[in-house]
Amino acid sequence: MLAETAFVVAMPTVSDAQSRTLAGLGSSYASLRGSRSFAPRTPLKAEEAVEAGEGKKTIDWVLLAYFALWYLGNYYYNITNKLALKAAGGAKGFPMTIATLQLGVGCLWALLLWGYPDTRKLPEITAEDYTKTLLVGLTSAGAHAASVFALSAGAVSFGQIVKAAEPAFAALIGTMFYSSKVSLGKWLCLIPVIGGVVLASLAELDFAWAALITAAMANVFAAFKGNENKKLMGTPGLKDRMGGVGNQFAITMINSFIFCVIIMAITEGRKFGAFMKLASTNNVVLLNLIYSGLWFYAYNELATFTIKKTNAVTSSVANTAKRVIVIVGVALVMHESLSPLKLIGCSIGIGGVFLYSVIDDLLKK
Repeated sequence: MLAETAFVVAMPTVSDAQSRTLAGLGSSYASLRGSRSFAPRTPLKAEEAVEAGEGKKTIDWVLLAYFALWYLGNYYYNITNKLALKAAGGAKGFPMTIATLQLGVGCLWALLLWGYPDTRKLPEITAEDYTKTLLVGLTSAGAHAASVFALSAGAVSFGQIVKAAEPAFAALIGTMFYSSKVSLGKWLCLIPVIGGVVLASLAELDFAWAALITAAMANVFAAFKGNENKKLMGTPGLKDRMGGVGNQFAITMINSFIFCVIIMAITEGRKFGAFMKLASTNNVVLLNLIYSGLWFYAYNELATFTIKKTNAVTSSVANTAKRVIVIVGVALVMHESLSPLKLIGCSIGIGGVFLYSVIDDLLKK
């Protein structure tokens, strides 16, 4: 009872003059209500609600997960790949065999995704479509094989620094073979890219010409792959028949595996029996081969999804950050040299790559 009486408020008395004033105000308000400006608002439609919410920025947790898993996959791929190569004898062991079987593991995973119910729809490409994908597969195979050999011949951090110079090769090959236009600003940005790689090479304690040459070859193949893939996806209707970037990457992986099997048979076919014996008795080789194959497939597909969901500048920042994390993180784990000059060269080179990626946008502002 006390709670009820506590909220009772005495009503004020109203005089006749006040009543007349209030009545006048009420009639004025009623006339104003009939006007357009005071018309009651109807509930927001769906389109209006979306527009009203556009100003509110929310965190894209899915995109953040893509970034995290992309970085994590690239990091662990480089570690497991190096461990497998090192345990199998390095550059003098079985680099081509390991590179090929890594792709084979990825192919099995792609087939599993296609075969498992309601996981991934099969592509609906024609025989002519598939023929057009072969050149992308060939260049992808060359990029992967050369990269693995580079990492078997030298330090992972050094190989990654050289691979960071890929824009220089892409600009040159695109201009020479695909009539691409590269702005003067981008050409100038290649100076610190190349200079950084040269500095890092001078400071590399485990320097090997084989690592430098094959890492450069990987960049050449990657540049051709990028241009050929762009041409391929320009085919009318092919993107729809592929059924998504996941299927596109899976087809490229399968084609790359086929080409690598041929190269492996020519270069290391006579040693395949010895490798199988080594893998069956050495879990370091076997397990890291399987893990590196799975990480390679996963991080490449995640990178494709991530770049598709971001703009060019964000992708450039993400790639730059990824290289720094991989170079420093793997060097620390694998106890590779990180001299001050090497770090300076790495910083200059990667900084030049980032500037190359955004210079045209900066100059437009």
